[in-house]
Amino acid sequence: MTVTWAELGWERLADGVGRCRLPGWDCTAGLVLGADAALMVDAGSSLAEGARLREAARRLAGRRVTHLALTHPHFDHVFGAAAFRDAEVYGAVGTDALFAPGGRGREALRADAVAEGLDPGAAREAAEALCPVRHEVRGEQPLDLGGGRQVVLADVGPGHTGHDLAVLVPGAPAVVFCGDLVEESGEPQAGADAVPERWPAALDRLLGLGGDDALYVPGHGAVVDAAFVRAQRDALAARFGVSR
Repeated sequence: MTVTWAELGWERLADGVGRCRLPGWDCTAGLVLGADAALMVDAGSSLAEGARLREAARRLAGRRVTHLALTHPHFDHVFGAAAFRDAEVYGAVGTDALFAPGGRGREALRADAVAEGLDPGAAREAAEALCPVRHEVRGEQPLDLGGGRQVVLADVGPGHTGHDLAVLVPGAPAVVFCGDLVEESGEPQAGADAVPERWPAALDRLLGLGGDDALYVPGHGAVVDAAFVRAQRDALAARFGVSR
């Protein structure tokens, strides 16, 4: 039996579109429902968290998650991905190579997760279980979820990482899942895999995707508007010495 977004502690953003803020790292996971399919945006920070998201999505959609979009390859967004192993998994170009078995990408994700406080056993289990990203997005790719519900997956990076994917859900209002290109609950984090000199341009592409009236869903924090994204773009340009 399906339930309402609010009953499961999710925030409804538009018809058939919602998100939740996960405990621990305040990371967003999103869900987009169509007549024939259900798209999860990001998968949480562990296999257990991914399983909880899978069950919540099943109750909200009345069906399994058929598609999973990973906004960027950081542990708090991807370590639950194996819970959706039977879904079609999407990421920006280059993401799949980071998840290769035995590769440095998996080890870097595991080490980062442990450094950030994830249980070492849970981090190792999630890193070893990472599923392939079989659909790598270059440019923009439409995805039909049925019943007139189409979303657009867009490779808008690099910026926060070398592989940043945004998800546009057209509508009134349009909703854009931004990953950590946009953060509201703290200053945007630029780790070793960030491309700071290209981050402001990635936010320009994000704004071009959603427009002035869209709801922008950051990777961490409350939903924001286009004015917030523009202000964060300008702040990042100043922070990293990028001319506008």
